[in-house]
Amino acid sequence: MTVTAAQGFLASGVAAGIKESGEPDLALVVNRGPSRAAAGVFTSNRVQAAPVRWSRRVLAGGRISGVVLNSGGANACTGPAGAEDTRVMAEHTARAVGVGPDEIAVCSTGLIGVPLPMDRVTAGVDAAAGRLSPERGVEAAVAIRTTDSVHKTAVVAGPGWTVGGMAKGAGMLAPGLATMLVVLTTDADVTGAALDSALREAVRTTFDRVDSDGCMSTNDTVLLLASGASGVAPDPDAFADAVHSVCLDLARQLVADAEGASKEIEVEVICAASEGDAVTVGRSVARNNLLKCALHGEDPNWGRVLSAIGTTSAVFDPDRLDVAINGVWVCRDGAAGESRDKVDLSGRRITITIDLRSGDASAVIWTNDLTAEYVHENSAYSS
Repeated sequence: MTVTAAQGFLASGVAAGIKESGEPDLALVVNRGPSRAAAGVFTSNRVQAAPVRWSRRVLAGGRISGVVLNSGGANACTGPAGAEDTRVMAEHTARAVGVGPDEIAVCSTGLIGVPLPMDRVTAGVDAAAGRLSPERGVEAAVAIRTTDSVHKTAVVAGPGWTVGGMAKGAGMLAPGLATMLVVLTTDADVTGAALDSALREAVRTTFDRVDSDGCMSTNDTVLLLASGASGVAPDPDAFADAVHSVCLDLARQLVADAEGASKEIEVEVICAASEGDAVTVGRSVARNNLLKCALHGEDPNWGRVLSAIGTTSAVFDPDRLDVAINGVWVCRDGAAGESRDKVDLSGRRITITIDLRSGDASAVIWTNDLTAEYVHENSAYSS
């Protein structure tokens, strides 16, 4: 169940001393081929970290042989010095694993605006390179954690080929992408174009539908690397489905581990005039702090759902809206429906279903409740 489940990949994770806590904070993932095809999706935030800019350029070459990732420092908004530090990370990693620096992607996560301790970073790269193994995927997943309470991995096995991956992310979770670093791997024999197509479609309906707190990061990176080591060229649709399944699994793990969360909330919008309308409505509901507080208090306050829907430009008739919370249709035709006393919110998972009665499109957005723990985590110290 790790990023090295696919043949041809090695990984490791070490404590390089980037984090003051002394916890693991640097990871390597290396593709030993024979293929080095790759695809990637990055944050759409206009303020982008130096590692994002570097990795975009690397990906333009169509090949990635390795990824160096660090937690404990985002290397974002660090000026020309930060760009130079990213180059040094790539070049040092390239020498350590025996490839060119133009085939090394760099990912960083942590506090914005603080330079990385490069002497510790380069020493950590050397240590991690010396530990590379197909058995150390969990090490890598642990080393990229920031405020995550658990490491996150997923695997889907196809007929003779595998897709695996790891992710980090617990706060600043919003679309385009979220505060996430994700490395996906496959031993399938797939072209770069096919990787790009499968990844973009998967991200569009998984990571891009996670909306924990409406905050977009500067460092988000999702990479998909193919080694071709299985020698199997999969059915394109089956491969795309596997990539989607791994991304969905990891996306749900991100929401489950969101900072301070006590409820995992699925907002399903059905019968919308367009998918865009469904996403817009779902996102408006997912970002409604009044509703998120109500659900934390186990109050099925459907009025807050309707008020959130009403702020959008989606096509609907306010007098024909239906809303169900955990299967109870508490709102019918824009007014009270079944008794809200029937709604059981004692469990961790909550589903809100919104029927716009305007078409046949649908979408799902994943979010969580708003808790005192979230406020504490983002006010008591820098993260």
